[in-house]
Amino acid sequence: MMKHTTLVSLATAALMALSTFTPALASGKDKDKDDKKAAAVPPALNEDYKLGAGDKLRIEVYKDAQLSQSVQIRPDGKITLPLVGDLEATDHTPIELRDTITKSLKEYMTNPVVTVIVVEATAATAYVMGEVNHPGAVNLQAPLTILQALALAGGLKDFADAKNIKILRKTATGVQTIAFNYKDAVKSTRAPLYLRPGDTVVVPD
Repeated sequence: MMKHTTLVSLATAALMALSTFTPALASGKDKDKDDKKAAAVPPALNEDYKLGAGDKLRIEVYKDAQLSQSVQIRPDGKITLPLVGDLEATDHTPIELRDTITKSLKEYMTNPVVTVIVVEATAATAYVMGEVNHPGAVNLQAPLTILQALALAGGLKDFADAKNIKILRKTATGVQTIAFNYKDAVKSTRAPLYLRPGDTVVVPD
């Protein structure tokens, strides 16, 4: 009897695990490239995190305690380090900043080994505007989907055009416009669309 119960439990667990992965597999077959790029990974887990003003960093220079510093990115987007002076930090990834520091230090030392650690990230924000009940900023301290942001904004007004919502996203090449259909999203089993810092959600009438 105990052996039979154990087998049933294992079978149930296997079915639950399979059902958990089914939506992810389904979304992987989706052909909409823009949705894939936007929804693939929550921003907090994305390796391309962009540094922002207020972020606290630890800059470690291997075997050089004097050059190793704990710094905070100033409102002007820069940090100051010994020898190299002011460096632009905002809108760069930690890896890009590491490479910039390494290049600057090569004038003063041979083969510097630099590590950039984000000790504390400031709470990023996105914005919801248009035909919602409470337009304004939403906090992105944790990963937030478009549907969740619209809920935080009090939901859509009666005359909102739910099928033609747009997300405006700043990129290195300009502003990207991402179409979002609210009615399709609430019924879809695809991976959700996550907001990124600085995004603006526009709900037309």
